[in-house]
Amino acid sequence: MTQIDESTLTKGQLRKLTALRKSVGEEVGTRAFAEWLGSQGSGQEPDGNAAMIVDTLWPLVQAGTLAIPRGGYRIRRGRGRIIVEAAKP
Repeated sequence: MTQIDESTLTKGQLRKLTALRKSVGEEVGTRAFAEWLGSQGSGQEPDGNAAMIVDTLWPLVQAGTLAIPRGGYRIRRGRGRIIVEAAKP
């Protein structure tokens, strides 16, 4: 029988697994879910802009000259400039 680590699944994936198990039985449902999960892609494509920001800021973080506090920042465009402000909860 196929073993699935349910703690790593998303809420939607858990719902799908539970529905399959209820409809066709424990073993067949788990096997069908494992096949479905294997056929899914790796997720979303990485955001090029986010990657560029990470590549630019990471050397500063490693050097200790930049610290990003818990909660982070919000970055947006302004008129000919970039506006960086503390993220509001």
